Amino acid sequence: MKISASVYSSKDTPLQELIEDLDQHGIDYFHIDCRDDESVFDDIQKIKQLSSTPIDLHLITADPEKYFDRINALEIDLVTLQYEDLDGYNYTGGLNARMGLSIISTTDISAFEANADHFDFILMMATTPGESGGRFDKINFRKIRQFKKAFPGKEIHVDGGVNAEVSFILRNMGVHSSVVGSYLFKNMPIGAALLNLKTHDIESHYVVGDFMRLREESPIVGAANRTLKTVLQNIEDFKLGFTILENANQELEGIVSNADLRRELLRNVSNPSAIELDRMINKSPISVQESMTVSAMLMYLKQFEFPINYLPVVDAHNKVKGVVSFLNLVKGEL
Repeated sequence: MKISASVYSSKDTPLQELIEDLDQHGIDYFHIDCRDDESVFDDIQKIKQLSSTPIDLHLITADPEKYFDRINALEIDLVTLQYEDLDGYNYTGGLNARMGLSIISTTDISAFEANADHFDFILMMATTPGESGGRFDKINFRKIRQFKKAFPGKEIHVDGGVNAEVSFILRNMGVHSSVVGSYLFKNMPIGAALLNLKTHDIESHYVVGDFMRLREESPIVGAANRTLKTVLQNIEDFKLGFTILENANQELEGIVSNADLRRELLRNVSNPSAIELDRMINKSPISVQESMTVSAMLMYLKQFEFPINYLPVVDAHNKVKGVVSFLNLVKGEL
C-alpha cells in the first residue's frame, strides 16, 4: 500500500526540511489539502523544485476549474475533488492528472457512479474532514468492500485515522493508498512511523468482525443443497479459492479449497466417477472468532508454519459469520 504524507499536518518543521526528510524515507506521495486557497500552489511549486515525488492534491472547492491552468502547469500527478463541496459541478475533463473523487463517511459510494468514467480512484474520508488525529470510522471498512465490488477497476484511497493497525487492515482489504498525517509526524521519528505502517507490529482497537467479509459476501454452502457441483460453483463465483461448509444451524463443518479439490482429482484421475466430495473436505479448518482483536489474530496465526490465505470467521458458538482473506496483502502493495 502506498503512503501519502499529509504535508500540512506537520506544523513545526520548515517545508524544505520536511520534504527532504520524507524523501529520505521513501514516501510515495506528498498529500496537499487545498480549501479554495491559491497560495497552496505556491507551496506546490516549491515542493516540485525540491523533489520529484508525486503530488497528491485534494482540491476542496465548488469551482475547481479556476485552478485547472495552474494544476496543469505544475504537472500535478493526482487531483481529488471533494464531492460534498462540488455543489452540482460535474468533472468531465480538462486536467492531465489522475483524478479522484472524495466522499465523507456519511456519503454513499453511489456518488461515484455518475462520473465514474472520469475518475481513476475514490478517496474515502474516514474521519471528520479537517479534524487532525481523529479515529478511523469503521463504517468505511464496509464501504471499501462495497466499492471494490461495484467498481472493480478503480483504486481506493483512504484519508483519516490511519495508524499501524488500520494500515494493516487496509492493506489486507486491498486499499491502494492511505493519506497519513498525525500518526506520521507525532510521537515518533518519521522512519519509525513508516515502518509501523508497513509491518504487523500493532496495538489493537479493532476486532475481526469490524472488517471481515460478511456472510452475504462469503463463499458458504449449507447442508441442504450440498453437492459437488454447488461446492465447485461457489468456489468459482466468489473467486477466493475455497468455500465454507456449514450445517443446518450455520455451524462451521469444514472447508473445501482448490488444493483439496486438486488432491482428490489426482487420486482419481483415471476414474473420475470415483471422485467424492466428502474426501475433499477439511473438517478441522483453522478459524478465528469475530471478537478477536487484530493483534490477537496475528499472534494466533504465527504459531502455524504454513501460509494462511483465508480464514472462516465464527462466533462463540462456532456459527459462521464471515471470512477474512489475506490475498490483498500482496495485491495491495503493487
